[in-house]
Amino acid sequence: VSVRLPETVDGLTRRTTDAQATAAWGTPAAVLFRCGLEPVTVSKLKCVTASNVDWLVDDSKAPNYRFITFARKPAAEIIVDSKKASGVNVLDDLSLAVQQLPASDHCLG
Repeated sequence: VSVRLPETVDGLTRRTTDAQATAAWGTPAAVLFRCGLEPVTVSKLKCVTASNVDWLVDDSKAPNYRFITFARKPAAEIIVDSKKASGVNVLDDLSLAVQQLPASDHCLG
């Protein structure tokens, strides 16, 4: 997944990170990406679909929103500062890379 991440998301340029399976965009960072988490298949969080990827949405720390893939192994997480980037645009921009993670289920509509 990491090698497929784009150089820009929602107009923000990718920056260097020093941790494996992570990425960040913006200066200061407005979008954080992390892969290799345990898959989530049960949750009370709202589930949305963006560009064929199901995401759980955690808005408990708004204006920072946490998105975690639903039923993908391994799971990926994105944290977006909504004052600096659009969550919808970020999810769309990262979907091609995240689609490489196998899905075992889908959100219920």
